Order: sequence, then C-alpha cells, then structure tokens
Amino acid sequence: MSSCLGWPPARASRFRRHDLVSLASLASLALALPAAAQAAADGDAATRLNPVVVTATRSFQRVDQSLAETTVIERAQIEQATGRSLPELLSQQAGVQFTANGSGPGKASALLLRGLESRHTLLLIDGVRYGSATQGTPSWENIPLESIERIEIVRGPMSSLYGSDAVGGVVQVFTRRGTPGVQFDGSATAGSHRTGKASAGLRFGEGDVDGAVSAAHSESRGISSTNTTLSPGNYNADDDGFRQNSGNARLGWRFAPGWRADAGLLSADGVNHYDDGPTADSRLALHSEVLSLQVAGEVLPSWRSSLRWSRATDESDTQVTASASATPGKIASVQPQLSWENTLATPLGTALLLAERLQQKVSRPGTPFAVSERAVNGAALGLNGQHSAHTWQLSLRHDRNSQFGRQTTGSLGYGFDLTPAWRAAASYGTSFVQPSFNQLYFPGFGNPALLPEEGKHAELSLRWAGAAQQVRLAYFDNRIRGFITPGPNPGNVDARIDGVSLSYEAQGEHWNVAASLDHTDPRNDSAGTANFGKQLQRRSKDSVKLAADTAWGAWRAGAAFKAFSDRYDNAANTLHLGGFGVVDLHADWSPAREWTLGLALNNVGDKTYETVRGFNQPGREAYLTLRYRGM
Repeated sequence: MSSCLGWPPARASRFRRHDLVSLASLASLALALPAAAQAAADGDAATRLNPVVVTATRSFQRVDQSLAETTVIERAQIEQATGRSLPELLSQQAGVQFTANGSGPGKASALLLRGLESRHTLLLIDGVRYGSATQGTPSWENIPLESIERIEIVRGPMSSLYGSDAVGGVVQVFTRRGTPGVQFDGSATAGSHRTGKASAGLRFGEGDVDGAVSAAHSESRGISSTNTTLSPGNYNADDDGFRQNSGNARLGWRFAPGWRADAGLLSADGVNHYDDGPTADSRLALHSEVLSLQVAGEVLPSWRSSLRWSRATDESDTQVTASASATPGKIASVQPQLSWENTLATPLGTALLLAERLQQKVSRPGTPFAVSERAVNGAALGLNGQHSAHTWQLSLRHDRNSQFGRQTTGSLGYGFDLTPAWRAAASYGTSFVQPSFNQLYFPGFGNPALLPEEGKHAELSLRWAGAAQQVRLAYFDNRIRGFITPGPNPGNVDARIDGVSLSYEAQGEHWNVAASLDHTDPRNDSAGTANFGKQLQRRSKDSVKLAADTAWGAWRAGAAFKAFSDRYDNAANTLHLGGFGVVDLHADWSPAREWTLGLALNNVGDKTYETVRGFNQPGREAYLTLRYRGM
C-alpha cells in the first residue's frame, strides 16, 4: 500500500525533515497560484475572509481586527468532512493536531493546539464550557457534526478571559439556529464500514420569533480500534463500531426593542465499542448535553448586557468490559454555570466587564472521590480598541477556586500597522490550570499532592492582508511551571513549547486555498530530571497542510492534504510513532437548487498510521451523501 504525492510506502511511515522541505515547496506553489489570481478576487470574497467573530475578545469584531490568530470554519466545510470526527476536521487548520484511541467518532480523542496538552484547550458550545471534569479535558468524541453551524478557533493564552484550561486557546462550536422564513434540510449518507447516517432539520424566523430544531442518527460497524502493538492483554481483533442519536433545538424571542431571550439545547447519546481485552466486546454509553438560557440586549446605546444560565453534562457509562481492573458503571461531570457579561463603548475601545460562577460536580461507580465538587467564582475586565495604525487588546481576570484559592491572570497585546497591508504585533499573557479530579483522586492513578499549572506565554507576529488573501507568520513561546505529567501517578515538572507558524489563506469568487507550515518544540524543561529535554509525548514537531476548493456551474470539488512528522508515545521517548500524510478528496453535484449529491474519499492513499501506539486509524474510505435544503 502506498499513498499519493510520492509519499513513502505505508509501512515505511517515518516523516523526516527532508520530507518537510519537499512539502514546503508544495506549500510555496500553493501560495504562488492564488497570488497570481488575486486580480480576479472580488469584494465579497474579502468579506468572507474576515467574518465577525466573538471568541477572541468575548465581544463582536472582525477576524482581521483580532491580534490572536483566529480561524472560522463554516457549515459548507463541515459538510465536506463526511466520515471524519470533529477533532479530525479541526486538525486541518494551522497549529492543530489530534490524537485518537481508534478510528472515527466515539473514540476517545485529544486536540493539541500549538503543541500544548489537550487539557490546555477550552471547548465552548454556544458560549458554554463543555468537557469532562474528571479527566480535565474537552469531550470531543460525542459531538455530532450534523448539529454544528460554525466553529471559531482562537490560538494563544485566553485564561485572562475564560479562566482555567484556556492555555493554548479556545474552540467554540455554534449549533444550528434560526433563519428568516422557513427552511427544511435533510441528508442521508452511506459508506465504508457499513456506515449509515440520516438527519433532518427545520429552521424558521417570523417577526420577533426564530428557532431551529434538528435530529440525526448515525451508526458504523467500524474497524478494530487496536492492533498487536498494544500493551499485552488489551488487543482484540473485533470491529469496534459506534452508534449515535443526537439533536439540537434553539428558540429566540425579541421581546423588546434591542432585547431578546434565547434558549438552546444540544443532546447526543452514543454507544461506543472499544478494546480493553480479548474476552469481551467492550462497550461504553456516552451522553452529552448542553442546556442554556440567555437574556441579552442594550441597556443604553453604548452598553450591551447579557445574563446566561447553563448546564453542561458529560457522562460515560461502562456497560461491558474485558478488563478486570475496570469498574462497570457511570462516570459523570455536571457543570452548572452562571455568567453576566457587559460590553461598553468607550473612547479607548470596547470594554468588557464579566462576572461568572462555575460549579463542577463529579461522580463515579464505587467509592466516591475524596473531593467530588468544587466552585470557581471569577471576574474579568477587558479592553480592545483601534485608532489609526494602533490596535490594543488587554484583559485581567481574578478567580477564587474552592480547592486552590485565588488566581489572577492577565494578557496584553499590541499591533501596529506598518502599512495598510502589513501589521506587526506582540502579546504576552499568563495562564492557570487546575488539576482534574482523576489526576488528584482516582484510585491507583491520582496524586492528591498535585499543584496547579502556571504559565507564561509570549507571541510575535507579522501579517500581510491583500484583497481577499492574507499571510500570517507567528513565533510563540509557552513556558509552564508545574506542568502535570500524563499517565498514572502524575507529578509536576516544567515544560516549554515554542515554535513558528506560517499560514496562508485566499478566497476568490469560485475558489479558495489555504496552506500552513508549523514547527513546534514541545519538551520537558526540568533540568536534572530523567526526561529533561525529551519531546513531550504524542505530538509532532512539524506539520504541513494544504487545502483547495473550486466551483463551476453545478459542480464543486476540493482536496485537503495534511502531514505530521514522527512523535513519541511516552515521556522517555522510547516508543516511536512514525510520521504520516493523508489526502482527502470531495466533490458535490447540485442537479437542482435544493438537492446536492456529495462524494467524499478519505485517505485516498490508504496510509497506515497511528496517533496513539496500538490504536488504528482508518485506511481508504468512501462516503456518498444526498442533501436537501429547501424553503
């Protein structure tokens, strides 16, 4: 088996520096082609390149006004990711890597922003913090792509706005919502590994009321999650499928001029088959739920306020297990949240005043944790503004944690427009991460003496923006004191992750192109320890990504390529995982305005690779989708 673009045979999976050089030449070509076509780009394309976002500052601004590197993934791109999980979709973007204990949705996954840990990325769903408080990481594996309208990715330290965990950045998922008139949509998919999906939705808006409701069902027989390189006793050759029922609902009401109330619900129930031994078809039931109620509006023409109550629930119920050490039963995290946000227009820019309360309640089968609940009360101030050639963004946050006392984090960013097209920027921020309940108290695994992580982060960037295209070069340096080591009996060490990221994006009337090159050096920085200088596990130092789409008449087609250098599966760097590169293709045909027939070919080179030792990733796959969108 060999992949395309001259990549080495599948079993010779090592990705070395000289490969990166050749791939860099491909990226250079990708940069040159759209530059030659810049004159053909129109004003609408420039607008699409700079949509309005909210995650970077917790207030509305265009992407080009943000000093932090921000990416938006729209619904059309999400639909093209058929057969891929949410982390796989995100990993096509600059500075993003993923790992997964198996293939496809339902399998335990991690997202790594700029070489940092999975617990260093905060996941928001419609503004609500979502994840597992027991593991201390976002729960990506049960979030259905069918319910997502758009995604915003912000890179860089965000603890001064969002509190613990937002070290490497924030990923915010926005669910489907209302639209003027009445719009029906639906889809049906069939493909590899006996995969079948069906979804249907209704979106509406009339007068002061709008809303959306959708439901989806998906199932796949899957492939074996594991192979023979897994630790002895855990490998099982059976197929490990996934089945999910999901839906979301939103309702909005404009009850007074400038004021509206919104209610939202996302719910997903999945059954994941996995391997933890040869004697049983191990099975885990997953439940994800995000419920929110919000009232927002203008108190004064220059003062906008919003009050939101929400509750995020993450549950995993071990129904069948082959492991003698595993305990059947439900592990649950429930996180009620209350937040009050205010933005005010001032002569110095938009000011943010924030107060919020987060509770984390966890439970597990058998003996409860020594501590199973904590509360965090936080307050933050922010300011972002622009005048002439100057742009500034600053924020300060203070948290009071019932377990770890008081923490204060801050950030400061400044940008200067050298010319109308060129901007230089610098930023500095601090971060804080509380240990998870598992890291502290899980029997035979945790360490109750763990201390929180504290980080210092700096970034220098240079951006060029032309008509409907832009290039961004950034150097970042993350230094974390008390970095929590992964695995059983975790401890605190020091870590440093620095690197360079180069990204390019362009859009024309009928085409778009994106390319990125990333180099990071994630390492243990505790002098005198056994693993000093060793590469932090399960992340690559180098990656390259290319994506292009074009449309003509009733047809649209595109390709995406991503490649990662080799990595290590342990802190001592003795378990090696080879580098890999994969190509995905997609094509859509719309014989009528309401109907689209789509074909997705994933990993067309049939590359064999792992992101976690002993766990398989999918080979070549094909999916056929019929979509309907009508009034």
